[in-house]
Amino acid sequence: MPNSPETRAEARRLRDLFAAQGAQVIEADVLQSAETLLDLYGEDIRARAYLTSDPLRGEMVLRPDFTVPVVQMHMESHADPARYAYAGKVFRKQENDETRANEYMQVGYEVFDGQNPAAADAEVFAVIAEGLARLPVRAATGDIGILTAAVRGLQTTDARKAALLRHIWRPHRFKTLLKRYAGGKVPATRTALLAADDPFANAGSDIGLRSRAEVEARIAALRDDAEQPPISSDEVMLIDAILDLRETTPNVLSHLRDIAVDMPAISDAVARMEARVNALDARGVDVDNLEFEGSYGRTSLEYYDGFVFGFYATKRPDLPPVATGGRYDALTARLGEGRAVPAVGGVIRPDLALGGA
Repeated sequence: MPNSPETRAEARRLRDLFAAQGAQVIEADVLQSAETLLDLYGEDIRARAYLTSDPLRGEMVLRPDFTVPVVQMHMESHADPARYAYAGKVFRKQENDETRANEYMQVGYEVFDGQNPAAADAEVFAVIAEGLARLPVRAATGDIGILTAAVRGLQTTDARKAALLRHIWRPHRFKTLLKRYAGGKVPATRTALLAADDPFANAGSDIGLRSRAEVEARIAALRDDAEQPPISSDEVMLIDAILDLRETTPNVLSHLRDIAVDMPAISDAVARMEARVNALDARGVDVDNLEFEGSYGRTSLEYYDGFVFGFYATKRPDLPPVATGGRYDALTARLGEGRAVPAVGGVIRPDLALGGA
């Protein structure tokens, strides 16, 4: 059970394990500013979080995870390097699955250290794995940074690349956009809108929050995009090849080196992955059998921008991941008003760890 005595005892054990790595044990307020989360993730967060209104503090949210408040605290402290451990409840709506808890314990380990990012990635993965050492689990890994590097290297407009980057965490929308930018079929309603001499001719009175000028600007942007040449089929195939990767890490690295020959934009990201694999190996991780998925991490909260990982109970494939984590450098820049600090972290759900044993 998410809040049983056994779960709380396991949470304390894990927190103490993380503290023994040199992490400072911290706490975060249960009520967090909704404004911060809305700025980060847009209105989509409303479907996943519990929001309330305070007459003095404005719109607030029950803590959906610890990463955002931990980053805020760290950026205010200016500590470098720093390691943090925490344990506490988080709250998530589960509208489509009544079997999943909407209130549960989360225990985490976060590392802010830019001296050797590959080593920090390996450290967090290895420490989380140590916390789960008594359990039958399998690990899965990925790297959002390889996909984002590939998108940034596309031979197309900055507006198209920005749109694709914005929807990396929405796989269906990403695929639809990529297909459209590659010359795919455009919806008939959009074709008619762009072809009209006066799109407002039969629009009626103004409604909604957007002004007429904003709508006009959007139509102009769509018309400009329609005149752009399509993304080449070769580039689309390379993106698909990255997303379709699902093998052991050494085999994936070999494939990525081949892809980088035709898509040099991912070369630096592949080199970072190779450095991380070496660091994991030095930590005793069996990298030869470590799974890697090109699409892994794309349905998580949108702050991961590099290495991502998860651990799954092998005896209970029906359970959500027992532990997840990854690198989130860009989040520190957004919460640090432009000052970025390399950061990576991971969390374990002790109730699932016990349930999957």
